[in-house]
Amino acid sequence: MAGSAQARWSALLEKATRDGRIEVETAAADLGVSAATIRRDLDELARQQMVTRTHGGAVINAIAYDLPLRYKASKHAREKERIAHVAAGLVGAGAVVGLNGGTTTTEVARALATRRDLMESGEDPSLTVVTNALNIANELVVRRHVKLVVTGGVARPASYELIGPLATDLLVEITLDHVFLGVDGLDATQGATAGHEGEASINRALARRARQVVVVADTSKLGERAFARICPVEEIHVLVTDQHAPRALTDPFAAAGVEVIRA
Repeated sequence: MAGSAQARWSALLEKATRDGRIEVETAAADLGVSAATIRRDLDELARQQMVTRTHGGAVINAIAYDLPLRYKASKHAREKERIAHVAAGLVGAGAVVGLNGGTTTTEVARALATRRDLMESGEDPSLTVVTNALNIANELVVRRHVKLVVTGGVARPASYELIGPLATDLLVEITLDHVFLGVDGLDATQGATAGHEGEASINRALARRARQVVVVADTSKLGERAFARICPVEEIHVLVTDQHAPRALTDPFAAAGVEVIRA
């Protein structure tokens, strides 16, 4: 996984958040690059005040436990905002909406939270949101037009998502009109995938409880596969992606019966 510098930085930040520290030699072996490359990466992350350099590695800054999510949010930010506004437009007043964790779904939550027609619909609340993402819950809890339902579960610091049986058990008892899924990969053969099996499990449960499954993904996620499958393409109704997505990547989804919307 040599990849780009940004991909390595994200991987290093996730490792630092999970383990509390980064060892140069271990990180180099995990990412398939030289120790010198990792040292340069850590020097750059330290310059950005994301980590503190130590002898042989680095430690995550005490105030920066949420940096991986924030760092990812800076990539393709404009595309994610456009995708989110188009996706939020699919929701009508009175709907019950599911949101998993992720940078694009966080933007969907913000778009829903600031839609004037929902805020002024006269219903109190005019929207119900079910989420396993703590950061999304934190943003929506102050919105009077939103009835907020948060799953239980064990929190993953790298993504703010609640996972495990306490998260999935609640979903058996509810139904959703729409679920908006952020994914790590979306492939016409393998479907929607996530990098962590626990996240994939609750994302799968959200999808199974929804009448409409909407994947929100920018071009960088299309044609990619991650470790654990969320759901097959046949269970996805709509893909909202950015306007730059090439037809070679989107046509296979349209051929599989997925409505493709470009934002």
